[in-house]
Amino acid sequence: MSRLSVALACYVLLGVLAWSTIAEPRLRYGTLLVLGLFAVKSVWRRNDVLHPDRKGDSD
Repeated sequence: MSRLSVALACYVLLGVLAWSTIAEPRLRYGTLLVLGLFAVKSVWRRNDVLHPDRKGDSD
């Protein structure tokens, strides 16, 4: 099991816990948005770590 899989599973678990414990809808959706942004950042960062020589140059 890769570290990315574990991180994404933790984000899902935190999302489920936030959904079940936060009653106010605006705060609930804000929390899920932040967790989603962290998940996207984790996936993007993974590509930077796996391919450090690619810096956006097409040369």
